[in-house]
Formats: sequence, C-alpha cells, structure tokens
Amino acid sequence: MNRRRPTLLAALTLTATAALTLSACGNDDDSPAKGEDKIAGADTGDKASAPPSPSSSSAAAADRPEVELPPDLQLTFEGAKTGDPVKDAVLADNAERMRAVDAAIAGTDPDAEALGFYNTGKALEAAVSWVGQFEKANATVTGQVRYFDRKVELRDKTSAVLTFCADESKGFSKDKKTGKVAKTPVTKNSYVQYNTSLDKNAEGVWQTSQIISTRGAAQCQPQ
Repeated sequence: MNRRRPTLLAALTLTATAALTLSACGNDDDSPAKGEDKIAGADTGDKASAPPSPSSSSAAAADRPEVELPPDLQLTFEGAKTGDPVKDAVLADNAERMRAVDAAIAGTDPDAEALGFYNTGKALEAAVSWVGQFEKANATVTGQVRYFDRKVELRDKTSAVLTFCADESKGFSKDKKTGKVAKTPVTKNSYVQYNTSLDKNAEGVWQTSQIISTRGAAQCQPQ
C-alpha cells in the first residue's frame, strides 16, 4: 500500500504552527465538522526567493496531476480567461490548487499528490494542517462553492498576487461515517475574500506560496 500521503501530512503538520488553518465551506465554527472561519498565520514569515524563469518548453513539460472531486462536490471558477496568457495560467493553477485541497480532504487524491504540486511554503503547511484536521474529525466536504471576482497582479515573471471571493453559502462539511451534512444558515460569513501569493517554479507551475482570507468581507457580499 502506498503510504506517501500519511507521511506527507504527518511530516508537514509537525512544522506548521497551531494557528494555520484553511477556510472550509459555508460554516462558522472552530472544528472541521462544523466548519472553519478563517486562515490565520499563513501570511507570516519570510517569502522564499523566486526560482529562475523557466523556459516555455519546461512549462509545457510540467506533468500536472489530474485532480478529481467527488460527485457531490462542485467548484465553479469564474473569469478564467483574461486575454493575457500569463494571468490565465495563474488563474488556472490557482483553481487546481483550491480543487487539490478539497480532493485531499475528500479522499479522491489518496496520495495528496496535487496538494504538494500546487502549494509551497506556508500555503503548503496551511493546506496540510487543514486536511489533517478534517481527517481527525472524520469529516469531508460537500455541496457547491463559487469563486468569483478573481483578479491577478503580476509582480514580475515568476511572482503574482491573486485576490478572489468565494460564495460558500451552498458548501458544507459532512460526517464521513454517518453522511450527515452540517448545514448552516446563509450569513455574511458565507462569503470569503482570499488574498494569495503565487510563485512560478522551474517547471512553469504557479504554486500558491502564501494565502490569507477574510470571512464576511464586504467586497464579496451579494449585491
């Protein structure tokens, strides 16, 4: 049996601080079974220096893992095409990053390959910590989450900032054993703003290196 995923989770969780968490779907409490409100601490520390700019051939050769989600979980990403191929690449890899976290939680990526592929640095520590909390609670995710108002700012050839909103009003946690869905009422906290930093690695993959969120952000509320 392949033990790669438990080893990855165990090793990196030990290096993550206790405050590192990731936002879950549509919940407002402090445990994965009931939902996690915010990301804390993922924006601290020194940012790793960006790698040398890869050639176009190395970018094309990046062997991206296939990310699959369970049939009861649907993620929608708006505004995938900007007309700028570099910005579009940032948006595409960030979308796969968000999908990778949920795939690790849901168990559709049993080796957590995509989790390590699309995350690095503190964002990876945060992702691994959050997946580990779901495992401990024997919980998963279900429902629908919509990502919108996605805006990319290119810092240079190998670094970018991406902000976006999440509508988690139809996304929930679910008990793996009983199948019970922890549905919560829709409030302002069902909407989250994310602020992320991404670095392009030697294979041409835009990895998320840092991530913070603001639950209940005014700019993400429905009009």
